Amino acid sequence: MNDQDTLAATPIGQDILRGAVELEQTARGIMPHRLPARARAQCTDPQLAMAESQPSGVRLVFRTQATDIEIDILPTRYVYTGIPPRPAGVYDLLIDSRLVRQSSAAGGDTVTIDMAAGTASKQSGPLGTVRFTDLPGHDKKVEIWLPHNEITELVALRSNARIEPVAGDGRKVWLHHGSSISHGSNGDSPTSIWPALAASLGGVELINLGFGGSALLDPFTARTMRDTSADVISLKIGINLVNTDLMRLRAFTPAVHGFLDTIRDGHPTAPLLVISPLYCPIHEDTPGPGAFDMSALAAGKISFRATGDPAERKAGKLTLTVIRDELRRIVQERAANDPHLRYLDGLELYGAQDFADLPLPDQLHPDGPAHRRIGERFAGLAFGSEGLLTIDCPTR
Repeated sequence: MNDQDTLAATPIGQDILRGAVELEQTARGIMPHRLPARARAQCTDPQLAMAESQPSGVRLVFRTQATDIEIDILPTRYVYTGIPPRPAGVYDLLIDSRLVRQSSAAGGDTVTIDMAAGTASKQSGPLGTVRFTDLPGHDKKVEIWLPHNEITELVALRSNARIEPVAGDGRKVWLHHGSSISHGSNGDSPTSIWPALAASLGGVELINLGFGGSALLDPFTARTMRDTSADVISLKIGINLVNTDLMRLRAFTPAVHGFLDTIRDGHPTAPLLVISPLYCPIHEDTPGPGAFDMSALAAGKISFRATGDPAERKAGKLTLTVIRDELRRIVQERAANDPHLRYLDGLELYGAQDFADLPLPDQLHPDGPAHRRIGERFAGLAFGSEGLLTIDCPTR
């Protein structure tokens, strides 16, 4: 089929969808998930439910001669009372690994959150359609990366030429877990968030388990990583444990050991990189919990602040400085019996000087240029013959 006036449907399934851990058949289409149902059943936190359903790193991948491609989607968008709504989620289309088009779609459901009142309400909306037209007509590999920050149900895929799955090309699979920064918060588009950029530069296939607000050393996340096929693995641990004020140092240390033990049950010799937090002034030496800055909200902006007392560090409260020191110690201790375990200080990716050059707009999350800097640095440090995610590189 190669009729420029006819669009035919192709079923959406695991054969053309990458980066998702599980696909859920909904009443309207397919919902990509980044945690399996058994993990989702163990936690009813709405923040986690939202984060794992946002398809950061998930993309359609296929070969085709099509010049016109359409996807019917049902997005779920979150808006905050008093804050201008952010733009609709971006879909990045790559041809033979090169970004050539970006598009968005109207429609979808809307969840309105009133942070001052602590309430949320949902309004249903119609399907939207993402269209890419006038593409080159030669045989090509097409990737369509879904919005990293918008829950997306995939309803239908249509094209004016046959779509075929792409066979594996031998690239290593990189499995990464982290917080909202890994998820892509404040990034410009799905292929420009730092893990996607690093994967592109490093020539690896990304499975991104970055969960906004939810990198909390949950055992079900560790089991998901244990059971997910991967060649190299990384964990970025720390900021969510501070800004949720979830645990003290006494609980943190064995929780990290347990998380690593579980991953090693499924990946006993894979290169495994532990990354400590990036620089974040509000939490460097001040414990959580973190909170919205209400004066900023009154001015129509989102910003965060730390509410803890630095003196509480003596009682075991966590700060980013405390976590970096402890993660370094844990990795050094374990590396004596685990030669493929490494440590990367997050300040090497984004430190105090980077904050001076590219400040965090909301005091917590990097913007687009900072994502690029982090991704480029990570690719240089982690991948390649001397990278931290290669077999023979010593622990830093």
